[in-house]
Amino acid sequence: MTKASPASPRVACALALVALVCLSGCNKSSLGDITGSVRGASAPLPQDETALRRFAEEWGQRYDRNPKDKTTAMTYAKALHALDQNAQAVAVMQGLAITYPEDMKVLGAYGKALADAGKLQQAAETLEKAHTPERPDWSILSTQGSIADQLGDHEAARNYYEAALKIRPNEPTALSNLGLSYALAKNLPRAEDTLRLAASQPSADMRVRQNLALVLALQGKFSEAEQWSQRDLPPADAAQNVAAIREMISQSDTWREIQAGAAKKSNAAR
Repeated sequence: MTKASPASPRVACALALVALVCLSGCNKSSLGDITGSVRGASAPLPQDETALRRFAEEWGQRYDRNPKDKTTAMTYAKALHALDQNAQAVAVMQGLAITYPEDMKVLGAYGKALADAGKLQQAAETLEKAHTPERPDWSILSTQGSIADQLGDHEAARNYYEAALKIRPNEPTALSNLGLSYALAKNLPRAEDTLRLAASQPSADMRVRQNLALVLALQGKFSEAEQWSQRDLPPADAAQNVAAIREMISQSDTWREIQAGAAKKSNAAR
């Protein structure tokens, strides 16, 4: 499967959409997406696709020799996820979870892999066991929030994000998820404010800024959306990115419903 170039405007569009949920059918194109992918592995992933495939093959061979080694299995699953081979990543993590049924780090990575593969109910059940009320994990809480959003329970999702932010104040990924959750609930001004706060954090990355660009575009603020896109893309690509977002909004019933609902709320408030 071909992995899109990080500079592609279509990738920027995809990142803006899949950081929380795949509402328009875009493919995931980044490993560390906001929903929280397979983590905990010590080996960093190569950025080049050819090198990434070699890396996955190497770690796959190590996994074949010793599938019970946590670092090996989690690194291999992480590489598989980067190649959009999420079903195989789930299979690897499932085997590890069977071997270590009480290891919370393993369960957390397994639950996130399930979420990445769209197995939402199973992911939610697994992540409940991956941390405790006495020792909550902010990244798991954020993933639980994204699952709740995908299941349509935006109020529960925001409770998860807010709990995550109590542990990790101003964490840009949790803030970005929270902002998109407000957008899904048709509260675009609140979504914009939250995403601006997320984008202002020093550790905010391209995904956070593109999520802000998406919410700005949903409100018709295309010029400002393009300015935010230009922080990560050349001007021509930023313009194409915003044009792609405009096209996506016009063709997606989901985003049009969000726009209409937000406008109705705004008119009612006046």
